[in-house]
Amino acid sequence: MRSGLVGRWAAVTGAVLLTGACTQVTGLVGVGAGSPATAPVTGEAAAATLSNEGPDDGPTPNELAAEQPPEGGEPVRVPPPKLSKYTYAFPVKGCKTEYRRKLLVLPKTTIWAKPGCAFVSPVGGVVDEVNVQDNWSSATDAGATREGRFVTIIGDDGVRYLGGHLDSVAEGVKPGTRVKAGQLLGRVGTTGNARDTGPNLYFAISWKTGPAYWWVRRGMVKPWDYLDAWQKGNRTLSPREETLKLRAKLGETPQCTIQCDAPRAAQQQEPQPSKTPKPQKKKEDDEEETITLTPTTAPLDGR
Repeated sequence: MRSGLVGRWAAVTGAVLLTGACTQVTGLVGVGAGSPATAPVTGEAAAATLSNEGPDDGPTPNELAAEQPPEGGEPVRVPPPKLSKYTYAFPVKGCKTEYRRKLLVLPKTTIWAKPGCAFVSPVGGVVDEVNVQDNWSSATDAGATREGRFVTIIGDDGVRYLGGHLDSVAEGVKPGTRVKAGQLLGRVGTTGNARDTGPNLYFAISWKTGPAYWWVRRGMVKPWDYLDAWQKGNRTLSPREETLKLRAKLGETPQCTIQCDAPRAAQQQEPQPSKTPKPQKKKEDDEEETITLTPTTAPLDGR
């Protein structure tokens, strides 16, 4: 009987030892031989443990800085450089406009705008010519009448500016009237050859000449660079220097070269100024000699 009891204890002891051995083997392949109450550490908790931070500590200051860039102050607005002592205004005010930036027939531009839009003086100056009659005819298409109703001014910069195809001329605008930059001179219309193309402002830059030299008035200096500057905010870009250089090169009254046929007779209304003054003597030989000088070139600023 004692031997039977001893046998049963031996069997129980062997089973316990065998169970322990199996548990250790399982631990070797990744389950772990520790207490089943200890769960493996995975995911965000493992990352927090490795970085010595709890899972609820939130992002670090460096992470916050990366997600939220520092706030900057208001941008500093730098005014455009002052390029001349004159201040200019875009010649059409209060309306949406478009204009060409390429040479077509003459060095001028067509500023497209709705009828009735304000044509304003591009610079302070004095009104030079005012034409309130629309004498253009499609049958002759004379160059002298193509602008229909128009106003020209001689700016304080010495440059002449033309606004043509006007529907009307502003009240009180007449030769000799003093105007400021941005002052109303007329309203955009369809007079002249614009009656077949739609409302626009014929805008040209040149220098002062007599009315007989209408082809100079129609445009000598390409205007679009100046229009770009005045429209975009640089209101001191002046065409004065370019105008002076071109007039010195071509002369005050260069010959007409474009659309000259119909009004050719108008060129005889005013004599061509001589480049060299010619003395004129009295007929009487016994009287004191007198000399009359023919004016050559008037000052650009008209003063």
